[in-house]
Amino acid sequence: MFARTILAISLGCAISSVVNAENTVSNQLETIPANKSVPIESYSLSKNKAAQPVTPTPSTDNPAVIAESSDEQDQVDASAVDSMPPSVEVENTPQQDIAIPQQPATPQTTAPITSAKTTPTTTSIPTSAGSWSLDALNNAEWSSDLQRGQFPIYAKTQVLLNRKHASPGAIDGTTGKNTLKAISTFQTMNNLSTNGVLDEATWQSLNSGETEPAFIEYTITAEDLKGPYAQSIPANYAEQAKMKGLYYTRVTEMLGEKFHMDENFLKKLNPKASFKNAGEKIIVANVRNELPEDIHLIIAHKGAKQLYLFNSKNKMIASFPATIGSTDTPSPTGTYTIKNIAPNPWYGYNPKNFVQGGNMKPLSLPPGPNNPVGNMWIGLSKPSFGIHGTPNPSTISKTASHGCIRLTNWDANDLAKRVKTGITVKFLE
Repeated sequence: MFARTILAISLGCAISSVVNAENTVSNQLETIPANKSVPIESYSLSKNKAAQPVTPTPSTDNPAVIAESSDEQDQVDASAVDSMPPSVEVENTPQQDIAIPQQPATPQTTAPITSAKTTPTTTSIPTSAGSWSLDALNNAEWSSDLQRGQFPIYAKTQVLLNRKHASPGAIDGTTGKNTLKAISTFQTMNNLSTNGVLDEATWQSLNSGETEPAFIEYTITAEDLKGPYAQSIPANYAEQAKMKGLYYTRVTEMLGEKFHMDENFLKKLNPKASFKNAGEKIIVANVRNELPEDIHLIIAHKGAKQLYLFNSKNKMIASFPATIGSTDTPSPTGTYTIKNIAPNPWYGYNPKNFVQGGNMKPLSLPPGPNNPVGNMWIGLSKPSFGIHGTPNPSTISKTASHGCIRLTNWDANDLAKRVKTGITVKFLE
């Protein structure tokens, strides 16, 4: 009992320090008019060698089947996995996000951070090709007068956070909320002051032990162009059900996920690239695709919209931005365990649950990264709930789900490589 009490206190302290910083971020962002710039220091922003990026490849060989629940929209019956290999039937959720009021986005204007009372001034964000060259990205350095917005320093920071297992979500070079939360989590994991600020101590710690450049030159291959690719993904489920796979629709979409990047940011770094020719060289993030081992506990924090991983020694070892339920369709409360893992699941539509596109008969939607649950499903012991991917990585933690835990496809795949059945998953408010 004493050991459990100490464990609970320790976990509570670790999480609360991160969440307090992250809540401060949200509160301050909400009070700042979108057309104003403020000193970045007034925000509380929430060693591993880089691995070669790996592209999640959809497979149609005996994939799991995710079938709609007749009870709730975002639910999956994980209990069916054990008894029905290799073609697994589990229940699941519809594709659409719930429309909820979003917090104001981080303003894209900039201001020096030398004083919290500095008179706001609006300056343009560098957008020229030279501003985003390989040298500019890799040689970006911290300074005491950082500005808020989209800059090479933040792109480099996001790659370093990714490598140190504090995922910023889709790398886009901006000081958005997911980046601020990742900084806060990184500080907690490394015993730094958890103020969420990209200060000098945090920057030095992020760079400690790094020998690989944050961004590299990548040569597009014939395999990249080969796909398979879908011409488009129709909105109607009946049309999707006729497709061989819900594949990527563009080379840039595939490369964005391969290198954990926002697709538009990938294009911004490579304004002259056609993305149509094998041998063409482009700039990409040099990210990792492996998490630490010994994942003992997963905390799904609804308020922070974060997933936190702890090892058997009660140390926070990784985090991801996540979409976790909504006010109308909340995620469960309490403690559960991982029941099953199903890569490349099929998605089952049942009109008894909801009607989409006038379809009144059940449908099976094929696997692929643009499947409603992405290309990975991690089922929980709570029937019909799980952790899964998404076809829209840049919306993670910015929208809502129907109850499940939604990650980017790459974060869901990285997590699935390390977790085992029986690992504890706890939901916190």
